[in-house]
Amino acid sequence: MTAFLTSFAIVVLAEMGDKTQLLAMAFASRFRWQTVMLAVFVATATNHLLAVYAGNYLTSIIPLHVIKIAAAVSFIIFGLWTIRGDELGGEDKRFNFSPFWTVAIAFFLAEMGDKTQLATVALAAEFNTIVPVWIGTTAGMLVADAIGIIAGIVLHKKIPEKKIKWFAALVFIAFGLWGLYEALYRSYTVTI
Repeated sequence: MTAFLTSFAIVVLAEMGDKTQLLAMAFASRFRWQTVMLAVFVATATNHLLAVYAGNYLTSIIPLHVIKIAAAVSFIIFGLWTIRGDELGGEDKRFNFSPFWTVAIAFFLAEMGDKTQLATVALAAEFNTIVPVWIGTTAGMLVADAIGIIAGIVLHKKIPEKKIKWFAALVFIAFGLWGLYEALYRSYTVTI
């Protein structure tokens, strides 16, 4: 349950103000929100399943201690990335299929190498499990994108985006520092 809840919370925070959340908002202004959410679900479930398998595989070839340090450092980097922010680079206009496939393909490709996908890899390696991390990150992505779509529709972007970014960034950095402390502290005490 810890793997699910942690994965869920981290991805919700990571997705706030992220490129893929902006993409979902942009698509919701062009297509029915139900179509957008279904396509986001399919794209995210597929993308994050690949990511959790990659993260789980890493634990079989790299020592867990090294993975924990790398995961902690990556969370600090994700926090800094969140502060920097993302922009849409035309991803919302790249494809011209049916609305469902346009959103699904664009979202899947936009998620490749994105911080939420990389966080999914790190979480799968950290918890050394597949299903709870996969379900947690997928659910987190859906909730964050639903929040973005609703906020975009209802509030017309009058949300203090800067405050949300800073909060998410600080939580990421805190997770990273805590993970780094635990990994290095345990390593140091075991070595002695």
